[in-house]
Amino acid sequence: MQQAAVDLDLAVLDSAVEAAIVAGRPEGLRVLGYGEITLVLGWPAHAPTTAVKRLPVFPDRGRLDAYADLLARYTAELRARGVGVVDTELRSVAGPGGSVHAYLIQPYVPRDRHLEAHLRDGDPARTPDLLAELVDAVVGCVGDRVGLDAQAANWAVGEAGIECFDVSTPMLRGQDGREELDLSIFLSVYPPAMRPALARIAPGVMAQYHDARTVLLDVASNLHKDGLHRLLATFLDAANARLERPLTEADVMHYFRQDKLLWALLQRLRLADRMWQRRVRRRPYPFLLPARYRYGPPRHERQTR
Repeated sequence: MQQAAVDLDLAVLDSAVEAAIVAGRPEGLRVLGYGEITLVLGWPAHAPTTAVKRLPVFPDRGRLDAYADLLARYTAELRARGVGVVDTELRSVAGPGGSVHAYLIQPYVPRDRHLEAHLRDGDPARTPDLLAELVDAVVGCVGDRVGLDAQAANWAVGEAGIECFDVSTPMLRGQDGREELDLSIFLSVYPPAMRPALARIAPGVMAQYHDARTVLLDVASNLHKDGLHRLLATFLDAANARLERPLTEADVMHYFRQDKLLWALLQRLRLADRMWQRRVRRRPYPFLLPARYRYGPPRHERQTR
């Protein structure tokens, strides 16, 4: 993969994002994807060379510095464990009141180089090898110290194999077994009234990404979510060859239903909060959200990058 672009004027980009937030729609922006928490933009909008992921606002520089250190150690640990990572750079600009607007910057990966696109539209003869490579990456990496969100939508296909481009949530545990990531930063995207409850369940959600079997179960669930159910049998064969306790399609569908309940509820609450802030309180909602949210096999192109 090429290096992330170095001539990006982040102040200009940040101003465009802030203007879009005030407007309540992504005017002048090229949205590559709406994640559950973050937003991915192509820049410049007319002909992207760079993918830029807007992170939640950091309340101060110290919290950003801690995140930057964790991100660097996390990507180094992934690579040490054999996981390819797309070149990623963290940059920031000052926000109001001492806050910091931070962005992850990566080379733009065309849609046809996304693993999900390869699985959907690429050579079917290559599919078993790509899925086996994904399984190997998970089994060789995930453990008590390192977690990974390994769904197919998070990978690019390069000359040397698959590379992960979603590292915005660094999953490293310290000596005490606790996540080093300051989860309060990422929970800040949800309405304040929800945050205490989410803070209680967040460690359990994060723990799932430290168990290889559960990570592979999540990958399988997302294959179904992304309209790739036809690949489940092939993926489960590859996964079960590496697992002591095999996964079944019934396991996948049960997990999918539970996951849908959680993420669809959270997104509906964010959409309701946006309506309340904009229509009742008459002030900008501080995040850009999709006009509509759908969790499940897509009728058209999926939303998340």
